[in-house]
Amino acid sequence: MCGLAGLVLKPGHEPDPAALEALAAALAHRGPDGRGRHLAGGVALVHTRLAIIDLATGDQPIRVGPAALCANGEIYNYRELRRDHQLACATESDCEPPLHLWRREGAGFVDRLRGMYALALHDRAARRVVLARDPFGIKPLYLAELPDGLAFASEPQALIAAGLVAPRLRAEARDELLQLQFTTGAETVFEGIRRVLPGETVVIADGAVVERRRRPALPEGPPEAIGEEAALERLDAALTESVELHQRSDVPYGMFLSGGTDSAAILALMARLNERPVRAFTAGFDAPGAADERARAAAAARAAGAEHDTILIGAADVWRHLPAIVACMDDPAADYAIIPTWFLARRAREAGIKVVLCGEGGDEIFAGYGRHRAAMRPWWLGGKAPRARGTFDRVGPVLREAPRGWRDGIAAAEAAAAGGRTRLQAAQALDVADWLPNDLLIKLDRCLMAHGVEGRTPFLDPGVAAAAFRLPDALKVRGHAGKWILRRWLARHFPACEPFAPKQGFTVPIGAWIAAEAQRLGPLVAAQPGVAEAARPERVVALFAHAGRSRHAAAAAWHLLFYALWHRRHIEGRREIAAMDVFAALEAR
Repeated sequence: MCGLAGLVLKPGHEPDPAALEALAAALAHRGPDGRGRHLAGGVALVHTRLAIIDLATGDQPIRVGPAALCANGEIYNYRELRRDHQLACATESDCEPPLHLWRREGAGFVDRLRGMYALALHDRAARRVVLARDPFGIKPLYLAELPDGLAFASEPQALIAAGLVAPRLRAEARDELLQLQFTTGAETVFEGIRRVLPGETVVIADGAVVERRRRPALPEGPPEAIGEEAALERLDAALTESVELHQRSDVPYGMFLSGGTDSAAILALMARLNERPVRAFTAGFDAPGAADERARAAAAARAAGAEHDTILIGAADVWRHLPAIVACMDDPAADYAIIPTWFLARRAREAGIKVVLCGEGGDEIFAGYGRHRAAMRPWWLGGKAPRARGTFDRVGPVLREAPRGWRDGIAAAEAAAAGGRTRLQAAQALDVADWLPNDLLIKLDRCLMAHGVEGRTPFLDPGVAAAAFRLPDALKVRGHAGKWILRRWLARHFPACEPFAPKQGFTVPIGAWIAAEAQRLGPLVAAQPGVAEAARPERVVALFAHAGRSRHAAAAAWHLLFYALWHRRHIEGRREIAAMDVFAALEAR
């Protein structure tokens, strides 16, 4: 996992060296182990490296004939690509085979890649630059149109830091963020910066896009006819292969362990595949009544013989580091899980771990959310569309104007997800389209890369998706239990994790923490320019005062607190607040 950026300019223009240096500096946290650069006429590729595979010869850019490539991520099937296509590679890097395949097959080369990736390659002979992103959107990539061409980067903040794009806010995206906690589609919260979509390949010539193609993340078609026993055998093979591939690394690796089924499955497979004990990291919360999964995680770790490391996060830790946590979320997702993810990544890096396997994607692939079960029911039996109401629809008139169009992106994704699928499949596909890449995976990417740690997601693998997504609905949901087939697999292969125990849920006690400081936080948040533009200050203060008595008020207060800190850092450009505690950051003038 690394940092990636570049410029593709129109004929007669050449990259500004100062802009290239600024791009590299802004992405240094993503690649602390080295820097590389490719320059050829109006094309520049910039790379900052986090060395994971081929520590000796894997520096980038990688060059083959007239073509050069820089990548962020991992191509897990690189050994198989070398063997099956008889590629004569000069390095042991996982990122060299894609370059050879491009030269043989053109833009369709991405269909052979199994991994998480955002890559850029320049072929001087073909006069083309190609940008590509993995189908699930695990690795980020952003594109901006300039007067003299195009710029791209792993993070929007790099484009802004280099002076290529101004930090101008899109009000529509702000409303989406406040209502949903993330933003949807190709447009970001910043005017002029777009996401390269998950699975998208963009071909550029002479500073302009000339071709786009998409590679789907999920298999097409309705549920297939398969029995439970056959499904379990197929699932075991797919999960085993995926975890084995995701462990390919030349540096130490571990995993994040909660008390839930997803991370328990990864733990069981890692324990099966490794001779040494698995390194597992768990977070808990120091707050009265907080859902704490440390005991269940510890029991699973003991059963698997894992080396288990736990951290306890309290209010003082959160207030001290929250500005730094929010600062890393340049493409904003107001998901309170950024808090434990950031602290876990810091602890893993302190322990010498550069790669962690994570459970993101399990709920989407196996249908684990309550909204999936609700979507299966017709409306007269309590069924409802996912995210039919936004956060601020539940707390009264806090915002100056009722948000309009905040659900348009979700509605468009719903229409695309529905074709030829059951209600359950459509709800899963909807989450895979936007919630997964624009909330969960942004959170994972930014919080881990802030500490130079690579996060890997074995559930988000083409083999696992092929084995699980088209299973009959009854093998995914049974009664009130989601992820039925995964629970059955755990009951057979790792019963110590109690896969059919009531779901506790992973809830960060942000409401209790905000309530304890509401008298101080409310006026500070209300006074922030970004919040004052969107919300009525007196209503914001009242909202914070109610945060301890209503979970809806707590959620809305958290969204405003996140947004206040995010706006200070990424719109107002107050870089220094990342080194302050939350109160100093909000009080800074």
